[in-house]
Amino acid sequence: MARTIQSLERAAAMLRLLAGGERRLGLSDIASSLGLAKGTAHGILRTLQQEGFVEQDEASGRYQLGAELLRLGNSYLDVHELRARALVWTDDLARSSGESVYLGVLHQQGVLIVHHVFRPDDSRQVLEVGAMQPLHSTALGKVLAAYDPVAHSEAAEAEREAFTPRTVTSMTGFESVLDLTRARGWGSDVEETWEGVASIAAPIHNRRRMPVGAVGVAGAVERVCKEGELRSDLIAAVRDCARSVSRDLGASRF
Repeated sequence: MARTIQSLERAAAMLRLLAGGERRLGLSDIASSLGLAKGTAHGILRTLQQEGFVEQDEASGRYQLGAELLRLGNSYLDVHELRARALVWTDDLARSSGESVYLGVLHQQGVLIVHHVFRPDDSRQVLEVGAMQPLHSTALGKVLAAYDPVAHSEAAEAEREAFTPRTVTSMTGFESVLDLTRARGWGSDVEETWEGVASIAAPIHNRRRMPVGAVGVAGAVERVCKEGELRSDLIAAVRDCARSVSRDLGASRF
């Protein structure tokens, strides 16, 4: 039988303890409940606190679950519900646009593709579910960074690599792109990540009005753009798809 790691078992027990019963617990309460020495319990709590899994109230000194743990839990639930709710709408978008459709969520310092609908033609295509895309240059990434404070922070801290001559790498320039994305309600990438490829994306919100992902289309520049501009009908279709998924997730403002 594989050996377990005692410190991780204790940390997990501590999180379960904080998740139930009283909202906040003191060091003595936690140590006695778990049968630990105060020094041991304090060391584990400090580590969990540094990682954002536990927070300490400055006034009382008591501990409670941290925002990072709650965010991870919500992300797990949101991703599964997001994909389930988006299946029909992304299929419709691929069919009406004639382009590939991607559904992405924030993961670490990038965009994780959680659903991919192939372009509805006979061309050979590769499923990209599980692939990572950059936050600073893709349409999906810009939308997430524009609407999700956590994604914005990740994009600001990450290295903004220049994939093509059109990639915006400066923080000032990137912030201007995000301002434009918020003002328009959608993001774009015209040969900023891959030569010859353009994409359009829009944000998806949940019932708490929190951004939980982004949906977009991507294809050859000559198809996605017309006379040097992104096609207005594709922009409208992507935004309609995002609104439809958001409504299914309970976002009343849509």
